[in-house]
Amino acid sequence: MLAPPKELEGILLVDKPRDHTSHDVVARLRGKLKMKRIGHAGTLDPMATGLLIILVGKATRVSQYLTSLDKEYEGTIELGKVTDTQDADGEVMETRPVPPLTEADVKAAIQGFLGDQYQTPPMYSAIKIDGVPLYKSARKGEDVDREPRFIRVMSWDVTRFVPPQIDFRLRCTKGTYVRTLAHDLGQKLGCGAHLSALRRTATDKFNVAQALTLEQIFALTLPEIEKRLIAPRDAVPSLAL
Repeated sequence: MLAPPKELEGILLVDKPRDHTSHDVVARLRGKLKMKRIGHAGTLDPMATGLLIILVGKATRVSQYLTSLDKEYEGTIELGKVTDTQDADGEVMETRPVPPLTEADVKAAIQGFLGDQYQTPPMYSAIKIDGVPLYKSARKGEDVDREPRFIRVMSWDVTRFVPPQIDFRLRCTKGTYVRTLAHDLGQKLGCGAHLSALRRTATDKFNVAQALTLEQIFALTLPEIEKRLIAPRDAVPSLAL
C-alpha cells in the first residue's frame, strides 16, 4: 500500500497579478499543491499587485501574527475623478477640474494624514456588518454606518507628480485602506481622486523581490516549491511552534 503524499508546510511569498482576488490565488495554489489547507495573511484588492503571503499546511496557524505586520506600498493616485469604490475598478461618480497644484501643495496636504488616526472603511469592502459584507450592501445602493478603525501612517512620500497623477510610496499599519487615503486626499485638495494603481512591496521583513509569480510557481515541481517555503519558526521567531 502506497504511503499518502507528504503535506507541505511553510510560507510561500507570491507576487499577486492584477485582476485576481486573494482567494483566486489561494484556489489556484490549492490545485497546484493538491491540498486544501492553504490561506493568506493580508488581503489585496483585485486591482492591486504585489506581495501576498501564502500559508501552506500547518503554517496557517501563524496567520494572525503575519496579518498584523506593517505594510509598504507603491501606487498612483489620479486626481479629478471620484469613483464609488475609491479605486480604478469602480464607476466614476464625479469629475472635477484639477486646480493648478504644485508638488509642494500635494506634500503639504499629505502631512495631515501622517501618524495615528481613525479611518472609516469604504462601503466596497469585505467587512461584515450584522453578518453581511459591506460590498453587498453597497451594490444595493445602501449606505451602512461603519465603525472607524485605528490606523497609523508612518510615511507617505510623493515619488513623482505629473498632474493629474501622483506616484507615491507608503508605509502603514495593517487594516489601512490605501484607496480611502487616496479618496480623502482628493477631497482635501478640492478636486477629488481615486487610486489608479497599487502594489504591495513589503510586509515587515518580507519583500516582493523574494516572491514568485504564479507562472513561476506553476513551472516548478512540488519538491522545488517545497524548497522555496519559509519555515513558520523563521517567519515568526518569537512564536513557540
